[in-house]
Amino acid sequence: MSIPGDPNPHNPYAQPQPAPYGQPPAQPNATPPAQQNPYAQQPPPQSPPAPSQPPPVPPQGPGGGYGYPVAGAPVGAPGVPGVPAAPGGTGGRGAAGWLWAIGGAVAASAIWGSLLFATGGFSSEPSPDLAGYAYTSDLCAATSMTPFENAHFKAKANTGSSSKDANPQHSGAQQTSLDTMWCNVSLQQDSASTSAADYSSNWLYSAATLHKKTDPAPEFADNYRSYEKQDTSIGYKVESVSGIGDEAYLVTRNDEGSSSSGSYVILGVRDGWMTYQSTWSSYASGSSTSKQPTSSEVATMLKTSATETLKRMRSSGSR
Repeated sequence: MSIPGDPNPHNPYAQPQPAPYGQPPAQPNATPPAQQNPYAQQPPPQSPPAPSQPPPVPPQGPGGGYGYPVAGAPVGAPGVPGVPAAPGGTGGRGAAGWLWAIGGAVAASAIWGSLLFATGGFSSEPSPDLAGYAYTSDLCAATSMTPFENAHFKAKANTGSSSKDANPQHSGAQQTSLDTMWCNVSLQQDSASTSAADYSSNWLYSAATLHKKTDPAPEFADNYRSYEKQDTSIGYKVESVSGIGDEAYLVTRNDEGSSSSGSYVILGVRDGWMTYQSTWSSYASGSSTSKQPTSSEVATMLKTSATETLKRMRSSGSR
């Protein structure tokens, strides 16, 4: 917005402009009065002239327009609302001035409202609460692997030179409504056998989303509670977890009756408008000699890792 004195001719806050309808014709032998301060004390009303002689109309000087009184016009001049017109006067010119003043005020209000809309002052969109979390293109670098290493798991060595063979793998994308990040790590136990018959696999998949347009809170719990309502041969147990974020849920698959050992555990966390999920998936053949961790042990590892990972993600921001 420009300031008073702005040379921009379209700025309504600049110096008062001449009357919008042009200069009225000057009266014969009339000398334009000197410009006066529109905010100064106005002179007292003059006695109205005789009805047979209409009062002279002073020329409209630079002091008129945009709601300012005409220079030299007496207080109570014709056209002022609530003040009767002087004998012989029509009051039309004063009314036009006040209409112009009202128009200037409306224009100023419209400009101010436009600025508020442009800066979000009247925006109906909620402000996202990212809780201090920042986007990272490499979520693997922020993921705490210490709990899994303490359980004698380590990342498998790369099996090729292609990026598809890399381990761990990570990716991310920043978009208008969402920032997404994920990390995928293939793990093996220190004592794992290399025999083809002694097969086992262990995966840790982590994903984080920064929701910038929509609050995920109303749907977050139902997203995990829905596991319990699945009508399948495999059942799931869902538990609420305290102490991590604003809310968190642990989903554990029921593997009773399976001929193989393994576990499938999900930990979902919401902190403000940030959601985070880490998933453990392990499988071991019936002939495998490696001892797989129980679902309870995996749940402890996931919660410990998530607590440290989220702390690292918040290191570049503040709530």
